[in-house]
Amino acid sequence: MSRVKLTITQSACRCGYFQAGQIFLVEDLCPPLCHELWNCIYPYVFALQNGADLDCGETRGKSFDAMCPDESRVHIHGELVPD
Repeated sequence: MSRVKLTITQSACRCGYFQAGQIFLVEDLCPPLCHELWNCIYPYVFALQNGADLDCGETRGKSFDAMCPDESRVHIHGELVPD
């Protein structure tokens, strides 16, 4: 299975779960993320693991940027890790 690297790019998490610069690697199990953030990004992670190209800003590729649904307090960048 393809791996996806998740990097917290900004954090003002009200629960203190995340810090900017934290990295999570997703293989076959979900990483230790809060369920609100995971529910937002799971479709993108699944798509990347299954060969999709995604719109990311002005480009299309093997990455995405997303924000926490809790007032955008956490920003995350996901990218496919080459084998």
